[in-house]
Formats: sequence, C-alpha cells, structure tokens
Amino acid sequence: VHEILVDRWNKSNTHLHCLAHSLNPRYYSLSWLNGSNRQPPHQDNEISKERKICLKRIFPNNEEFRAVQVEYAKFSGCLSFTDSDSMSDRGKIDPKHRWLLYGSSTPLLQKLALKLFGQPSSSSCAERNWSTYSFVHSIKRNKMTPQRAEDLVFVHTNLRLLSRRSPTYKEGGSKMWDVGGDHHDSFEDVGVLEVANL
Repeated sequence: VHEILVDRWNKSNTHLHCLAHSLNPRYYSLSWLNGSNRQPPHQDNEISKERKICLKRIFPNNEEFRAVQVEYAKFSGCLSFTDSDSMSDRGKIDPKHRWLLYGSSTPLLQKLALKLFGQPSSSSCAERNWSTYSFVHSIKRNKMTPQRAEDLVFVHTNLRLLSRRSPTYKEGGSKMWDVGGDHHDSFEDVGVLEVANL
C-alpha cells in the first residue's frame, strides 16, 4: 500500500504542481499553517527544489530568473504584500483573484500565477485516453500486458497529434476523423447530419 501511495504522489508531484503549490497564498495563511505538521512551501526542501527547476525552464535568461526569484522571496516572506487586507485575504480569497488584486508589486510572478491558476480543470484528456485504452485493450486482446497496452496507447495518441500537422488532416477522406480535437472550430463546412453520423 505504501508503494502505491508513493507512486501516486510521484505521478502528481511535477515541477509545475510544486510551482502552483508555492504560489498559492492559502498555504502561507496562519489558518492553514496552524494545522499539525504544516509548513509554508518555501520551507519545504522538495517543493523548493522542484519550484526552482520549473522557474529555470520558464525563465531561461539568468537576469529574469534572478528577478523572479527575488519576487518569490518577497511573496513568500510577506515583504511585498504587507497591507492588512492582503494579509487577511491570504486564506479566504481564490488565489487567482488575490493575485489580480495584490500582485502588482511582483509583475513577473503575477503573470505566471495568473497563467497557472487560470488553467481549467478538466477530465477530457483522461476520458480521451481511456477511450483509446479501451480500443487497444479490448475483450479480444485481453492477454496483453499492461505495459504493452500503455505503450500502444502512447504511440496511438502521439500519431494522432502528429497527424494534425499534415495538410491532409484538413482535407481528404479522413478530414473529420478527429472531430473538434482540442479546438471547437473545426466544424466548418459540415452539415448537421454528417456530424450526427460521426
């Protein structure tokens, strides 16, 4: 059971997740920190290491990286958000709204935080992946090892993504094989009945 929990933690513990966790003002509020064994993200060694890796990727220029590190130090040490409203709203307001209201003193970090917290949660990618998995690992092909099925799903998904770049994707017999894709603007020149048949 412990190995399963560690595997799930490692799967969700990405650089970007650690950065988002570090930029969430809630985890610096006194109400959250008063819980047992809780510490702010800037004091956690693993989160700090992952955050730094992510920031280096986003800001490859050394000057920008230093500037964003200084902004993060101001944010985590409550040096830039010092007014009473900002401090009291740390655990109460949605992170995106709080960055909009109080983040102007750290412009690089504010822009990054708004991008991170503006991401909608959706299970559509997972649903699409499960659909592909059920296509690959069906009742007839049930003796396949999980690793083999996972590899085939990976290949199928990447081939589908690569095919979107080809000019024949928008024309020809396979024009509508991936209806909508990630964008919802590819229903041009398609009748209602054609879509219903798909």
